[in-house]
Amino acid sequence: MASHDIELESIAHPVARAGYTTTSGENTPQHDDSQPGEGVQEFSLPPVDGGKDAWLFLAACFAIEALVWGFPFAFGVFQDYYSTNEPFAGSPNIAVIGTCAMGIMYLAAPLMMGLCRLLGRWARFTSIFGLFTMCLALAMSSFSTTVPHLIATQGVIYAIGGGIAYCPCILYMDEWFVQRKGLAYGIMWSGTGLAGVVLPLFLEALLHSFGFRTTLRIWSGILFALTTPLAFFIKPRLPYSATSHRKPFNLKMFMVPTFWLYQIANVVEAMGFFLPGIYLPTYARSALGAASYSSATTVLLVNVASVFGCVAMGWFIDRFHVTTCILLSTIGATVGALVIWGLSSSLPLLYFFCVMYGLFAGSYTSTWPGVMSDVVRKGETTGSGYIDPCMVFGWLAAGRGVGNVISGPLSENLIQGLPWKGDTTAFGYGSGYGSLIVFTGVTALLGGASFVWRRLGML
Repeated sequence: MASHDIELESIAHPVARAGYTTTSGENTPQHDDSQPGEGVQEFSLPPVDGGKDAWLFLAACFAIEALVWGFPFAFGVFQDYYSTNEPFAGSPNIAVIGTCAMGIMYLAAPLMMGLCRLLGRWARFTSIFGLFTMCLALAMSSFSTTVPHLIATQGVIYAIGGGIAYCPCILYMDEWFVQRKGLAYGIMWSGTGLAGVVLPLFLEALLHSFGFRTTLRIWSGILFALTTPLAFFIKPRLPYSATSHRKPFNLKMFMVPTFWLYQIANVVEAMGFFLPGIYLPTYARSALGAASYSSATTVLLVNVASVFGCVAMGWFIDRFHVTTCILLSTIGATVGALVIWGLSSSLPLLYFFCVMYGLFAGSYTSTWPGVMSDVVRKGETTGSGYIDPCMVFGWLAAGRGVGNVISGPLSENLIQGLPWKGDTTAFGYGSGYGSLIVFTGVTALLGGASFVWRRLGML
């Protein structure tokens, strides 16, 4: 071995010599006869799947997930405030603010992932830049006087900052977790559900007490104070030389049919997934006569249940085939929508649906680590070459964004005129929301198509 070579020695893992990348599951080349003392630099890598550094990284990712994605998921409280208070009361397109915030973060994921790969060793610092952009966007939105101002700041600029801040979490997750990768992703993604419970209550209290301008400034300051220390722990495990072979904007997954089979089901499932979160409070209030707090509890229950659902599904995805896990999510979501919600005639039964939907439908994205691994594996076996799992994630997120954008206007057409109202004895189906319930259940069912395709030998 030449004197300038570097030896990477991973704690509790095989030694990797210079010239080889340290990726999980690979066979380590045989040691040569060189001695470590012959001009060789040695250093240790922190262990994967455990240890202080790995868990601190995951904790930081959980918090970033909650703070970045939790705010758009809590936009309903801002929408209600903007719609009923000056200077925005009666203005059109208020709902576009939330759609932009969430939709752009989903749809821009492939671009953000590619840019992070392009930045190489500097990618870890994008979290700081993205978090600063988010805080700046919220501060700017507090000076808004028209809805287009809010769309530009609280919607577009916030989404761009959030997408940039979030990318390193995905980029480095594969380096820190291998055998527990699914569980790690599930824990991280459960942060959105937890934020979906806490943030709406907190922000609504602030809006009621201080108005939207002070609320946005307070939240901007809190966000900056909470996230700035976290950015230090969002860091790679491997040195840049071990990952430099991963090219930016790797699109080889498009040449693998397996990717498209998963993606089609992913988009269809997303078209119905967001609808209960939008319409459950209205349904509880108009169909069941629930009070304001009782109707808002429906969304809180979905979010609480999704916290446990994401973690549980992450545990399952590390142990079972991805299509089996998708089937589990599909059965629970489909039965919940078509049977429990469709036949619900009381608030307790509707609450039971909320818990069931959060557990099963809310955990659908926790199957993505399995999808990413399967697509990468199929790419290798079909001769397509190396497929970057982070880019697979980016395009799965974009597919979910497509479903999210489509679901908004489509849902309005589904409940226009309250079809089927009074036409059936089944209370849910006859409440005027029957077509929406059916659409939610059918899209959940079709989201599990990958299980059938595997049985047909297509996967």
